[in-house]
Amino acid sequence: MHTVIDLRGSIPVFIHITDGRCQDSNALDLLDVVPNAIHTMDKAYIDFEALARIDAEKAYFVTRSKDNMKCEIVSSCYNIDTSTGLLEDHLIRLTGVKSSKLYSKELRLIKYCDKETGEILTFISKMTDELELNGLEIANIYRHRWDVESFFKLIKQNLTVKHLLGCSENAVKTHLWIAICSYLLLARIKAAYNSPYSISEIRMLISDPP
Repeated sequence: MHTVIDLRGSIPVFIHITDGRCQDSNALDLLDVVPNAIHTMDKAYIDFEALARIDAEKAYFVTRSKDNMKCEIVSSCYNIDTSTGLLEDHLIRLTGVKSSKLYSKELRLIKYCDKETGEILTFISKMTDELELNGLEIANIYRHRWDVESFFKLIKQNLTVKHLLGCSENAVKTHLWIAICSYLLLARIKAAYNSPYSISEIRMLISDPP
């Protein structure tokens, strides 16, 4: 289930359900790019042709780079505070035969060490003069990608997707869409009543009222 979450309300604005054989990056071809928005995605969605389209439509992106990405450093920023977890901040140019043709502009490359796990993460983002972000801001933007994982967790744990009602493609898709519609109805109730309760708590109150 490929999902785009609008972080202004933690509401899914795009959902595309495919089987496991479909490449994740293919979903980007169906995405309506929002000008001036920052699109954050996992590295499985890297498709430099699609990223070039996001760039051409005056939008931004932040994603993780793949280990086999070929590039050269154009310039480096050495004025970084390593105590924040930042390790490197560069402008790069892709050098792969195919990737350099698909995306010929410069990119920002950030290396960051997650203090909680010790994992070193490498991010790439659109380089622009219109949106000046420091390396730490780029790393923090990527953290919000986990809001999508939180959405999936809520769907699985609270909306009975643990056990599907059927095994056919139509049954699975129907079950998932019912769960998504249920989530949106709960979110609508929360917004309508300006409720301080979480969506999970609202679900429990509705299913087991006092």
